[in-house]
Amino acid sequence: MSGNALATLFHPFDTGDIRSPDGSARALFFGAEPGFRPPPEFGASIVAVQGFRPAFLALRAQGVDVGPEPEGGDFDLALVLAGRHRGRNENWIAQAWNRLKANGLIVVAGARDDGIDSLRKRVAAQVGIEGALSKYHGVAFWLRKDRSAAAPFGDLDETIVDGRFVTAPGMFSSGRVDPGSRLLAQNLPAELKGDAADFCAGWGYLSVELLDRCPAISSVELYEADYASLEAAHRNLAGARAPTGFNWADLAAEPVGRRFDVIVMNPPFHQSRAAEPDLGKRMIDAAARALKPGGQLFVVANRGLPYEAEIKRVLREPREIARDGSFKVLWARR
Repeated sequence: MSGNALATLFHPFDTGDIRSPDGSARALFFGAEPGFRPPPEFGASIVAVQGFRPAFLALRAQGVDVGPEPEGGDFDLALVLAGRHRGRNENWIAQAWNRLKANGLIVVAGARDDGIDSLRKRVAAQVGIEGALSKYHGVAFWLRKDRSAAAPFGDLDETIVDGRFVTAPGMFSSGRVDPGSRLLAQNLPAELKGDAADFCAGWGYLSVELLDRCPAISSVELYEADYASLEAAHRNLAGARAPTGFNWADLAAEPVGRRFDVIVMNPPFHQSRAAEPDLGKRMIDAAARALKPGGQLFVVANRGLPYEAEIKRVLREPREIARDGSFKVLWARR
């Protein structure tokens, strides 16, 4: 998400098309990003909702009242910074509606190339909108809660993947098992044993596979930056045969605090549209620090990503153990 969308969100308050709330008002801000600055006349106290751990930590350092999921109700105003994920945008608008006072206002903004025009049309078709403005390559629109109307989009249905995994819109690979993760799972040696960790665990697929395929694994700790994905992983590992732990963490910035015999990982390689190989390299460094002497790391990555040199730098005996048309599985030992 670019800073332009943040500017677009507050633009109707700058122009006076929406009257700025006074100091008695309370605003709930879905998808809040670090560095947001309301206009000087915007007096409402803001409660931010941000489930992505790096952004959450940055907002907290900025002094923002922030949580990973919405809490409370009777807000006067809701702000929604829409992104690329259609289902998550719709879910945020529905949640905003349900947490507002009657006649409360919802202001939504996003970039044109993230589909904001389509979202505006879908909202207008369901409950109508009061107004819209275009600015900074984006669109802001607003609607008012009608106590007699149902929330737009209602409650979104959960997605069930492979007949067993709960996911939701906005999560990585929410509609299917990621083929790279599946390739990694298929190449886990059955004789792996001891304490394991799943870095960048998402909704828990690799943790489930690790426990299913490797009977001598005695525990699994999951580390994931997306709060909603980690909550889904809780459900997907309910009743697991071994102890499990769930850690909402930014592995690139926060220490792990313990050591493992095995770490499996499908690291992210972008936070925006552009590939960021250094992000995966930082995850590999974190994994190397978290392995016990002799511990093993299994990493899956797109074939074109240059992770081999970094693995060789921080671990020993590195080698590729599998590949297909799109992905490769890399292994090394501490």
